[in-house]
Amino acid sequence: MKERMVESAETRSQTRAQARPVRLVSQKSAMVAWPMSPSRSHTLPLLHLDSAPPNLLALDPDSLETLIKEWGWPGFRARQILRWLYARRARSIDQMTDLSLRDRSTLRERTMLLRLPPPTVRQAADGTKKFLFQLDDGLIVESVLIPDGRRLTLCLSSQVGCTFDCRFCLTGTMGLKRNLKPHEIVGQMLSVQDTLAPEERISNLVFMGMGEPLANLDALRESIQRLTNDDWGVGLSARRITVSTAGLASKIPEVAGLGIRLAVSLNATTDSLRAAIMPAVDRLYPLATLLDACRRFPLSARARLTFEYVLLAGVNDSRADAARLVTLLRGFRCKVNLIPFNEFPQSPFRRPSDKSVLAFQSILRASQINALIRKSKGPDVLGACGQLGVGPEPHSVALTPLARDC
Repeated sequence: MKERMVESAETRSQTRAQARPVRLVSQKSAMVAWPMSPSRSHTLPLLHLDSAPPNLLALDPDSLETLIKEWGWPGFRARQILRWLYARRARSIDQMTDLSLRDRSTLRERTMLLRLPPPTVRQAADGTKKFLFQLDDGLIVESVLIPDGRRLTLCLSSQVGCTFDCRFCLTGTMGLKRNLKPHEIVGQMLSVQDTLAPEERISNLVFMGMGEPLANLDALRESIQRLTNDDWGVGLSARRITVSTAGLASKIPEVAGLGIRLAVSLNATTDSLRAAIMPAVDRLYPLATLLDACRRFPLSARARLTFEYVLLAGVNDSRADAARLVTLLRGFRCKVNLIPFNEFPQSPFRRPSDKSVLAFQSILRASQINALIRKSKGPDVLGACGQLGVGPEPHSVALTPLARDC
């Protein structure tokens, strides 16, 4: 009886498996093979998931070296390949001319070099460009290139959607779809650089796009290695990279070893207000816990911690809010970036008046706190701070004089 029951269970399992579509992946396209009825003679080419060759960009340095050593290649070949991938931004294996023709042929047969697909580009009136990348699974991730004189700053995303649910951020209204992988993060930078003129170079990176970077810390750490390595990587100085967190206090100590600049998003001076506009993160890490972690963050002699404060009209922009912020930041070696809210459709919040923004700034400066007003860049293509994510088509946003000129 037991044997018949086992046989019956296996038969049911096989029947269900035959009834389901099998998703198949090839190097150039994805195919779905459906079971055919006996009367139909269609034959589809099949490629099993485990037979797809690895993408070179998806391999970390150790994995790449292990792979080529399995082929009998010397370990230094890994560094050669990595230089082509990141320092020289090769788009095909054929470009790796310091590898022999035979080695390039082997590499083509056993691996792939798949960059992010060409992005959709939306250019704002002020020259800001928003890049929309469609990932392998169909999800969309966005990056923003911000020109400022000779400086070109690229705002990178670390997640599709976000771990947290900040009410004033369009990304926060999406929920978390998934973490980005290291090659998807670095790939944003490589692809955007490819769109620029030869004399133009991305000079600064800010992890202030979609997602909470510290909630995807392993991928963040690996991405920064690839971006800053001066032997085979992109070669960007870590001092030119800023990582912004909504307040994931438990992960802040782990950022210290990366050598980057840290920005912490406060946005409220009481836990009751912070819980209303940043409910998830405040529930996990109230202000006292977050500020304690910030005090422990090691700073070099000339470095400062950055605090970000999104100003919401009638919510957190009063003189009393400014006075409490002065008290909270007493003793910190820091600067404050004031960010007048960038509106997006269906948001209940509004941008404060220029008068309110300047009054808030003056209170901080009177207490010797270096307070800067963040420029609004790319709002007409939903490219400004807090506007990234799945939403309605870009719409016209009228800028106040302060938003245009600060």
